[in-house]
Amino acid sequence: MELLPHSPAEFGSARYWDRFFRQRGQRPFEWYGAFPELCPVLHKYVRPRDKVLVVGCGNSELSEQMYDMGMCEDIVNIDISDAVIRQMQERSGSKRPKMSYLLMDMLQMDFPDAHFQVVLDKGTLDALLTDEEEATLAKVDRMFAQISRVLQVGGRYLCISLAQAHVLKKAVEYFSQEGWVVRVHQVAGSGNKQQFVLPVFVYVMTKFRKIPGSAQQILEICPEEQDKPMRVESTERLVAAVRDRQHYALLCSQLGKTPCREQVSLDLCDKQSGKPRYTLNVVDSPSVKPSRDNRFAIFIIPQGRETEWLFGTEEGRRQLASSAGFGRLVTVALHREQHYEGMAGIQEELSGKVMELAPPGLPARQQVPFLSVGGDIGVRTVRHRDTSPLSGDFVVEDVKGDGTSYFRRLIFLHNRNVVQSEARLLAPTPLPGQKKRRKDKKKLSPAEPPSAIDKSYLCCEHHKAMVAGLCLLGGPDPLPASLAVLVVGLGGGSLPLFVHDYFSQAHVAVVEIDPSMLEVATQWFGFSQGDRMQVHISDGLDYVAKLAAEAPAQYDAIMFDVDSKDLTVGMSCPPSAFVEKSFLQKVKTILKPEGVFVLNLVCRDARLKESVLAMLRDVFPLLYTRHIEGEVNEILFCQPSPDGRRDPTELGLRARALEGALREPGRPWDSSYVLEDMLQAVRIL
Repeated sequence: MELLPHSPAEFGSARYWDRFFRQRGQRPFEWYGAFPELCPVLHKYVRPRDKVLVVGCGNSELSEQMYDMGMCEDIVNIDISDAVIRQMQERSGSKRPKMSYLLMDMLQMDFPDAHFQVVLDKGTLDALLTDEEEATLAKVDRMFAQISRVLQVGGRYLCISLAQAHVLKKAVEYFSQEGWVVRVHQVAGSGNKQQFVLPVFVYVMTKFRKIPGSAQQILEICPEEQDKPMRVESTERLVAAVRDRQHYALLCSQLGKTPCREQVSLDLCDKQSGKPRYTLNVVDSPSVKPSRDNRFAIFIIPQGRETEWLFGTEEGRRQLASSAGFGRLVTVALHREQHYEGMAGIQEELSGKVMELAPPGLPARQQVPFLSVGGDIGVRTVRHRDTSPLSGDFVVEDVKGDGTSYFRRLIFLHNRNVVQSEARLLAPTPLPGQKKRRKDKKKLSPAEPPSAIDKSYLCCEHHKAMVAGLCLLGGPDPLPASLAVLVVGLGGGSLPLFVHDYFSQAHVAVVEIDPSMLEVATQWFGFSQGDRMQVHISDGLDYVAKLAAEAPAQYDAIMFDVDSKDLTVGMSCPPSAFVEKSFLQKVKTILKPEGVFVLNLVCRDARLKESVLAMLRDVFPLLYTRHIEGEVNEILFCQPSPDGRRDPTELGLRARALEGALREPGRPWDSSYVLEDMLQAVRIL
């Protein structure tokens, strides 16, 4: 039986609809949205005493259900199909005496002005507005004009729609320009893997008298039927908000039918501010054999730990899901600037939403476990927030790590999952003569972490490897009598501070392009300048070029730890200009013949990485590499002479000797930091 039209224009033809309803017979045809789903929204806007007009009624049961439920009885239904009107008159008959069915074209209605309090449209606008041709838009304008004419001031036009972008945009623009208030409801329970994947929306246009000269628009969206409306500032933002919900419904439908081959990431935003509140990643583990109790789980990442490899990378999350033993694991990252009421509050807030991401075959009412590390949500305290013309928005925050350790971090918000700088915080020590706290006394509040910086501890593995690279310096003594070091990129200052404090013979020059970073390092990371530590506020490219022209061969070690602000390139450290051949030659010029150039390379683009390595090999005849396990970072040690080549045994001996010299009596040293271990994985390219 052929019921579909041959062209979209037939949707506006009475002949087509007569044939459609004759062939379909008495079976009701519902475009979308069952009455139980629509009822909560309709109850808000349809009162029992209202006079209601249903345009394009077809043989839908909606009017009958509204009547039978006592929502409203004074209902007039119109349609251009004589066949369906006669069918509906026969079906309702004397059972619903106050409801009528009339053969009428909604583009030319016979009703007097201001005759109805409600006009209800279920799919009729969608059927009419099939394209944006001039003739189609003219018909829609006539439809809207007729609806406006027959509605009283204060009356509501309720349009049930799938909210295609061009349909929603046309309706919103027309009625908002007429001074009407426009509100869009998402129908709860629609788009849930049933007949239609896409959710159903109800446009609620409330008629007001147009005020001459007023350009104010009131546009609102209600994501779910119980939510308070949220104001949006433009038609474009309203259409975008609806589109986001449609994409989410499509995603949930796909996730509910088949396992996802690739990890899916989405943000859930705060209802009031619209800012991201949770970031969810859906991870499926095909290797896990499904049973009733291991199909689905939610993992809450403690605050501040979302940057760790296990939680912040696809490979890490895949390993987490596999080791947790669940077929589908949804990891949940908590955002800064948001307040959370503990694990129980998060579970209550998310329990309904995460079930929309459940895997296929999950039994109804299955209890889904919420997991975490240590059973809590972690601690994050934002200490400082600012913006810089060069670095953009950034924060300094204290977070709780494993056990009782706290860390201070610098985060650039344009890349919020990357820790720019990190330092461990020291636990407070009693003053001389001060008694230690009794065990039963109140401990340090989790919201008040310690503030003193532990300068003996290098948090970043790539910093540890960069310092270990000093073992490659020429000469028989692993600890030279004098050491001139140039560090390009300050961040929080941990790397130059460590070199300055542990190499007492070192003179360190730091080049930093952003003066805000010097303020941050000084105020929040314990950094300070002195006779052996000087910071130069300058572009590293210009500073090195100037030195190459004026004072060549003056540094024993040059270290680049510079992030790139260009996120479109597959290399986030350093900026591409720092690895161009002409600039690398200038770096070589200011390096002593037996010196070492240490570069932190973070490159996800395999071809780009290979070209960078080829460029380095062209300039430096001796090139070592050290990959940082579990991270993208690769530390490159470049030397200007091939004569400095050392075998692994010699490197190990020099590393032990250097570490022994640095570990002076009474000086703190992180026992986990073993220079020899950092060099064991070094290989020559």
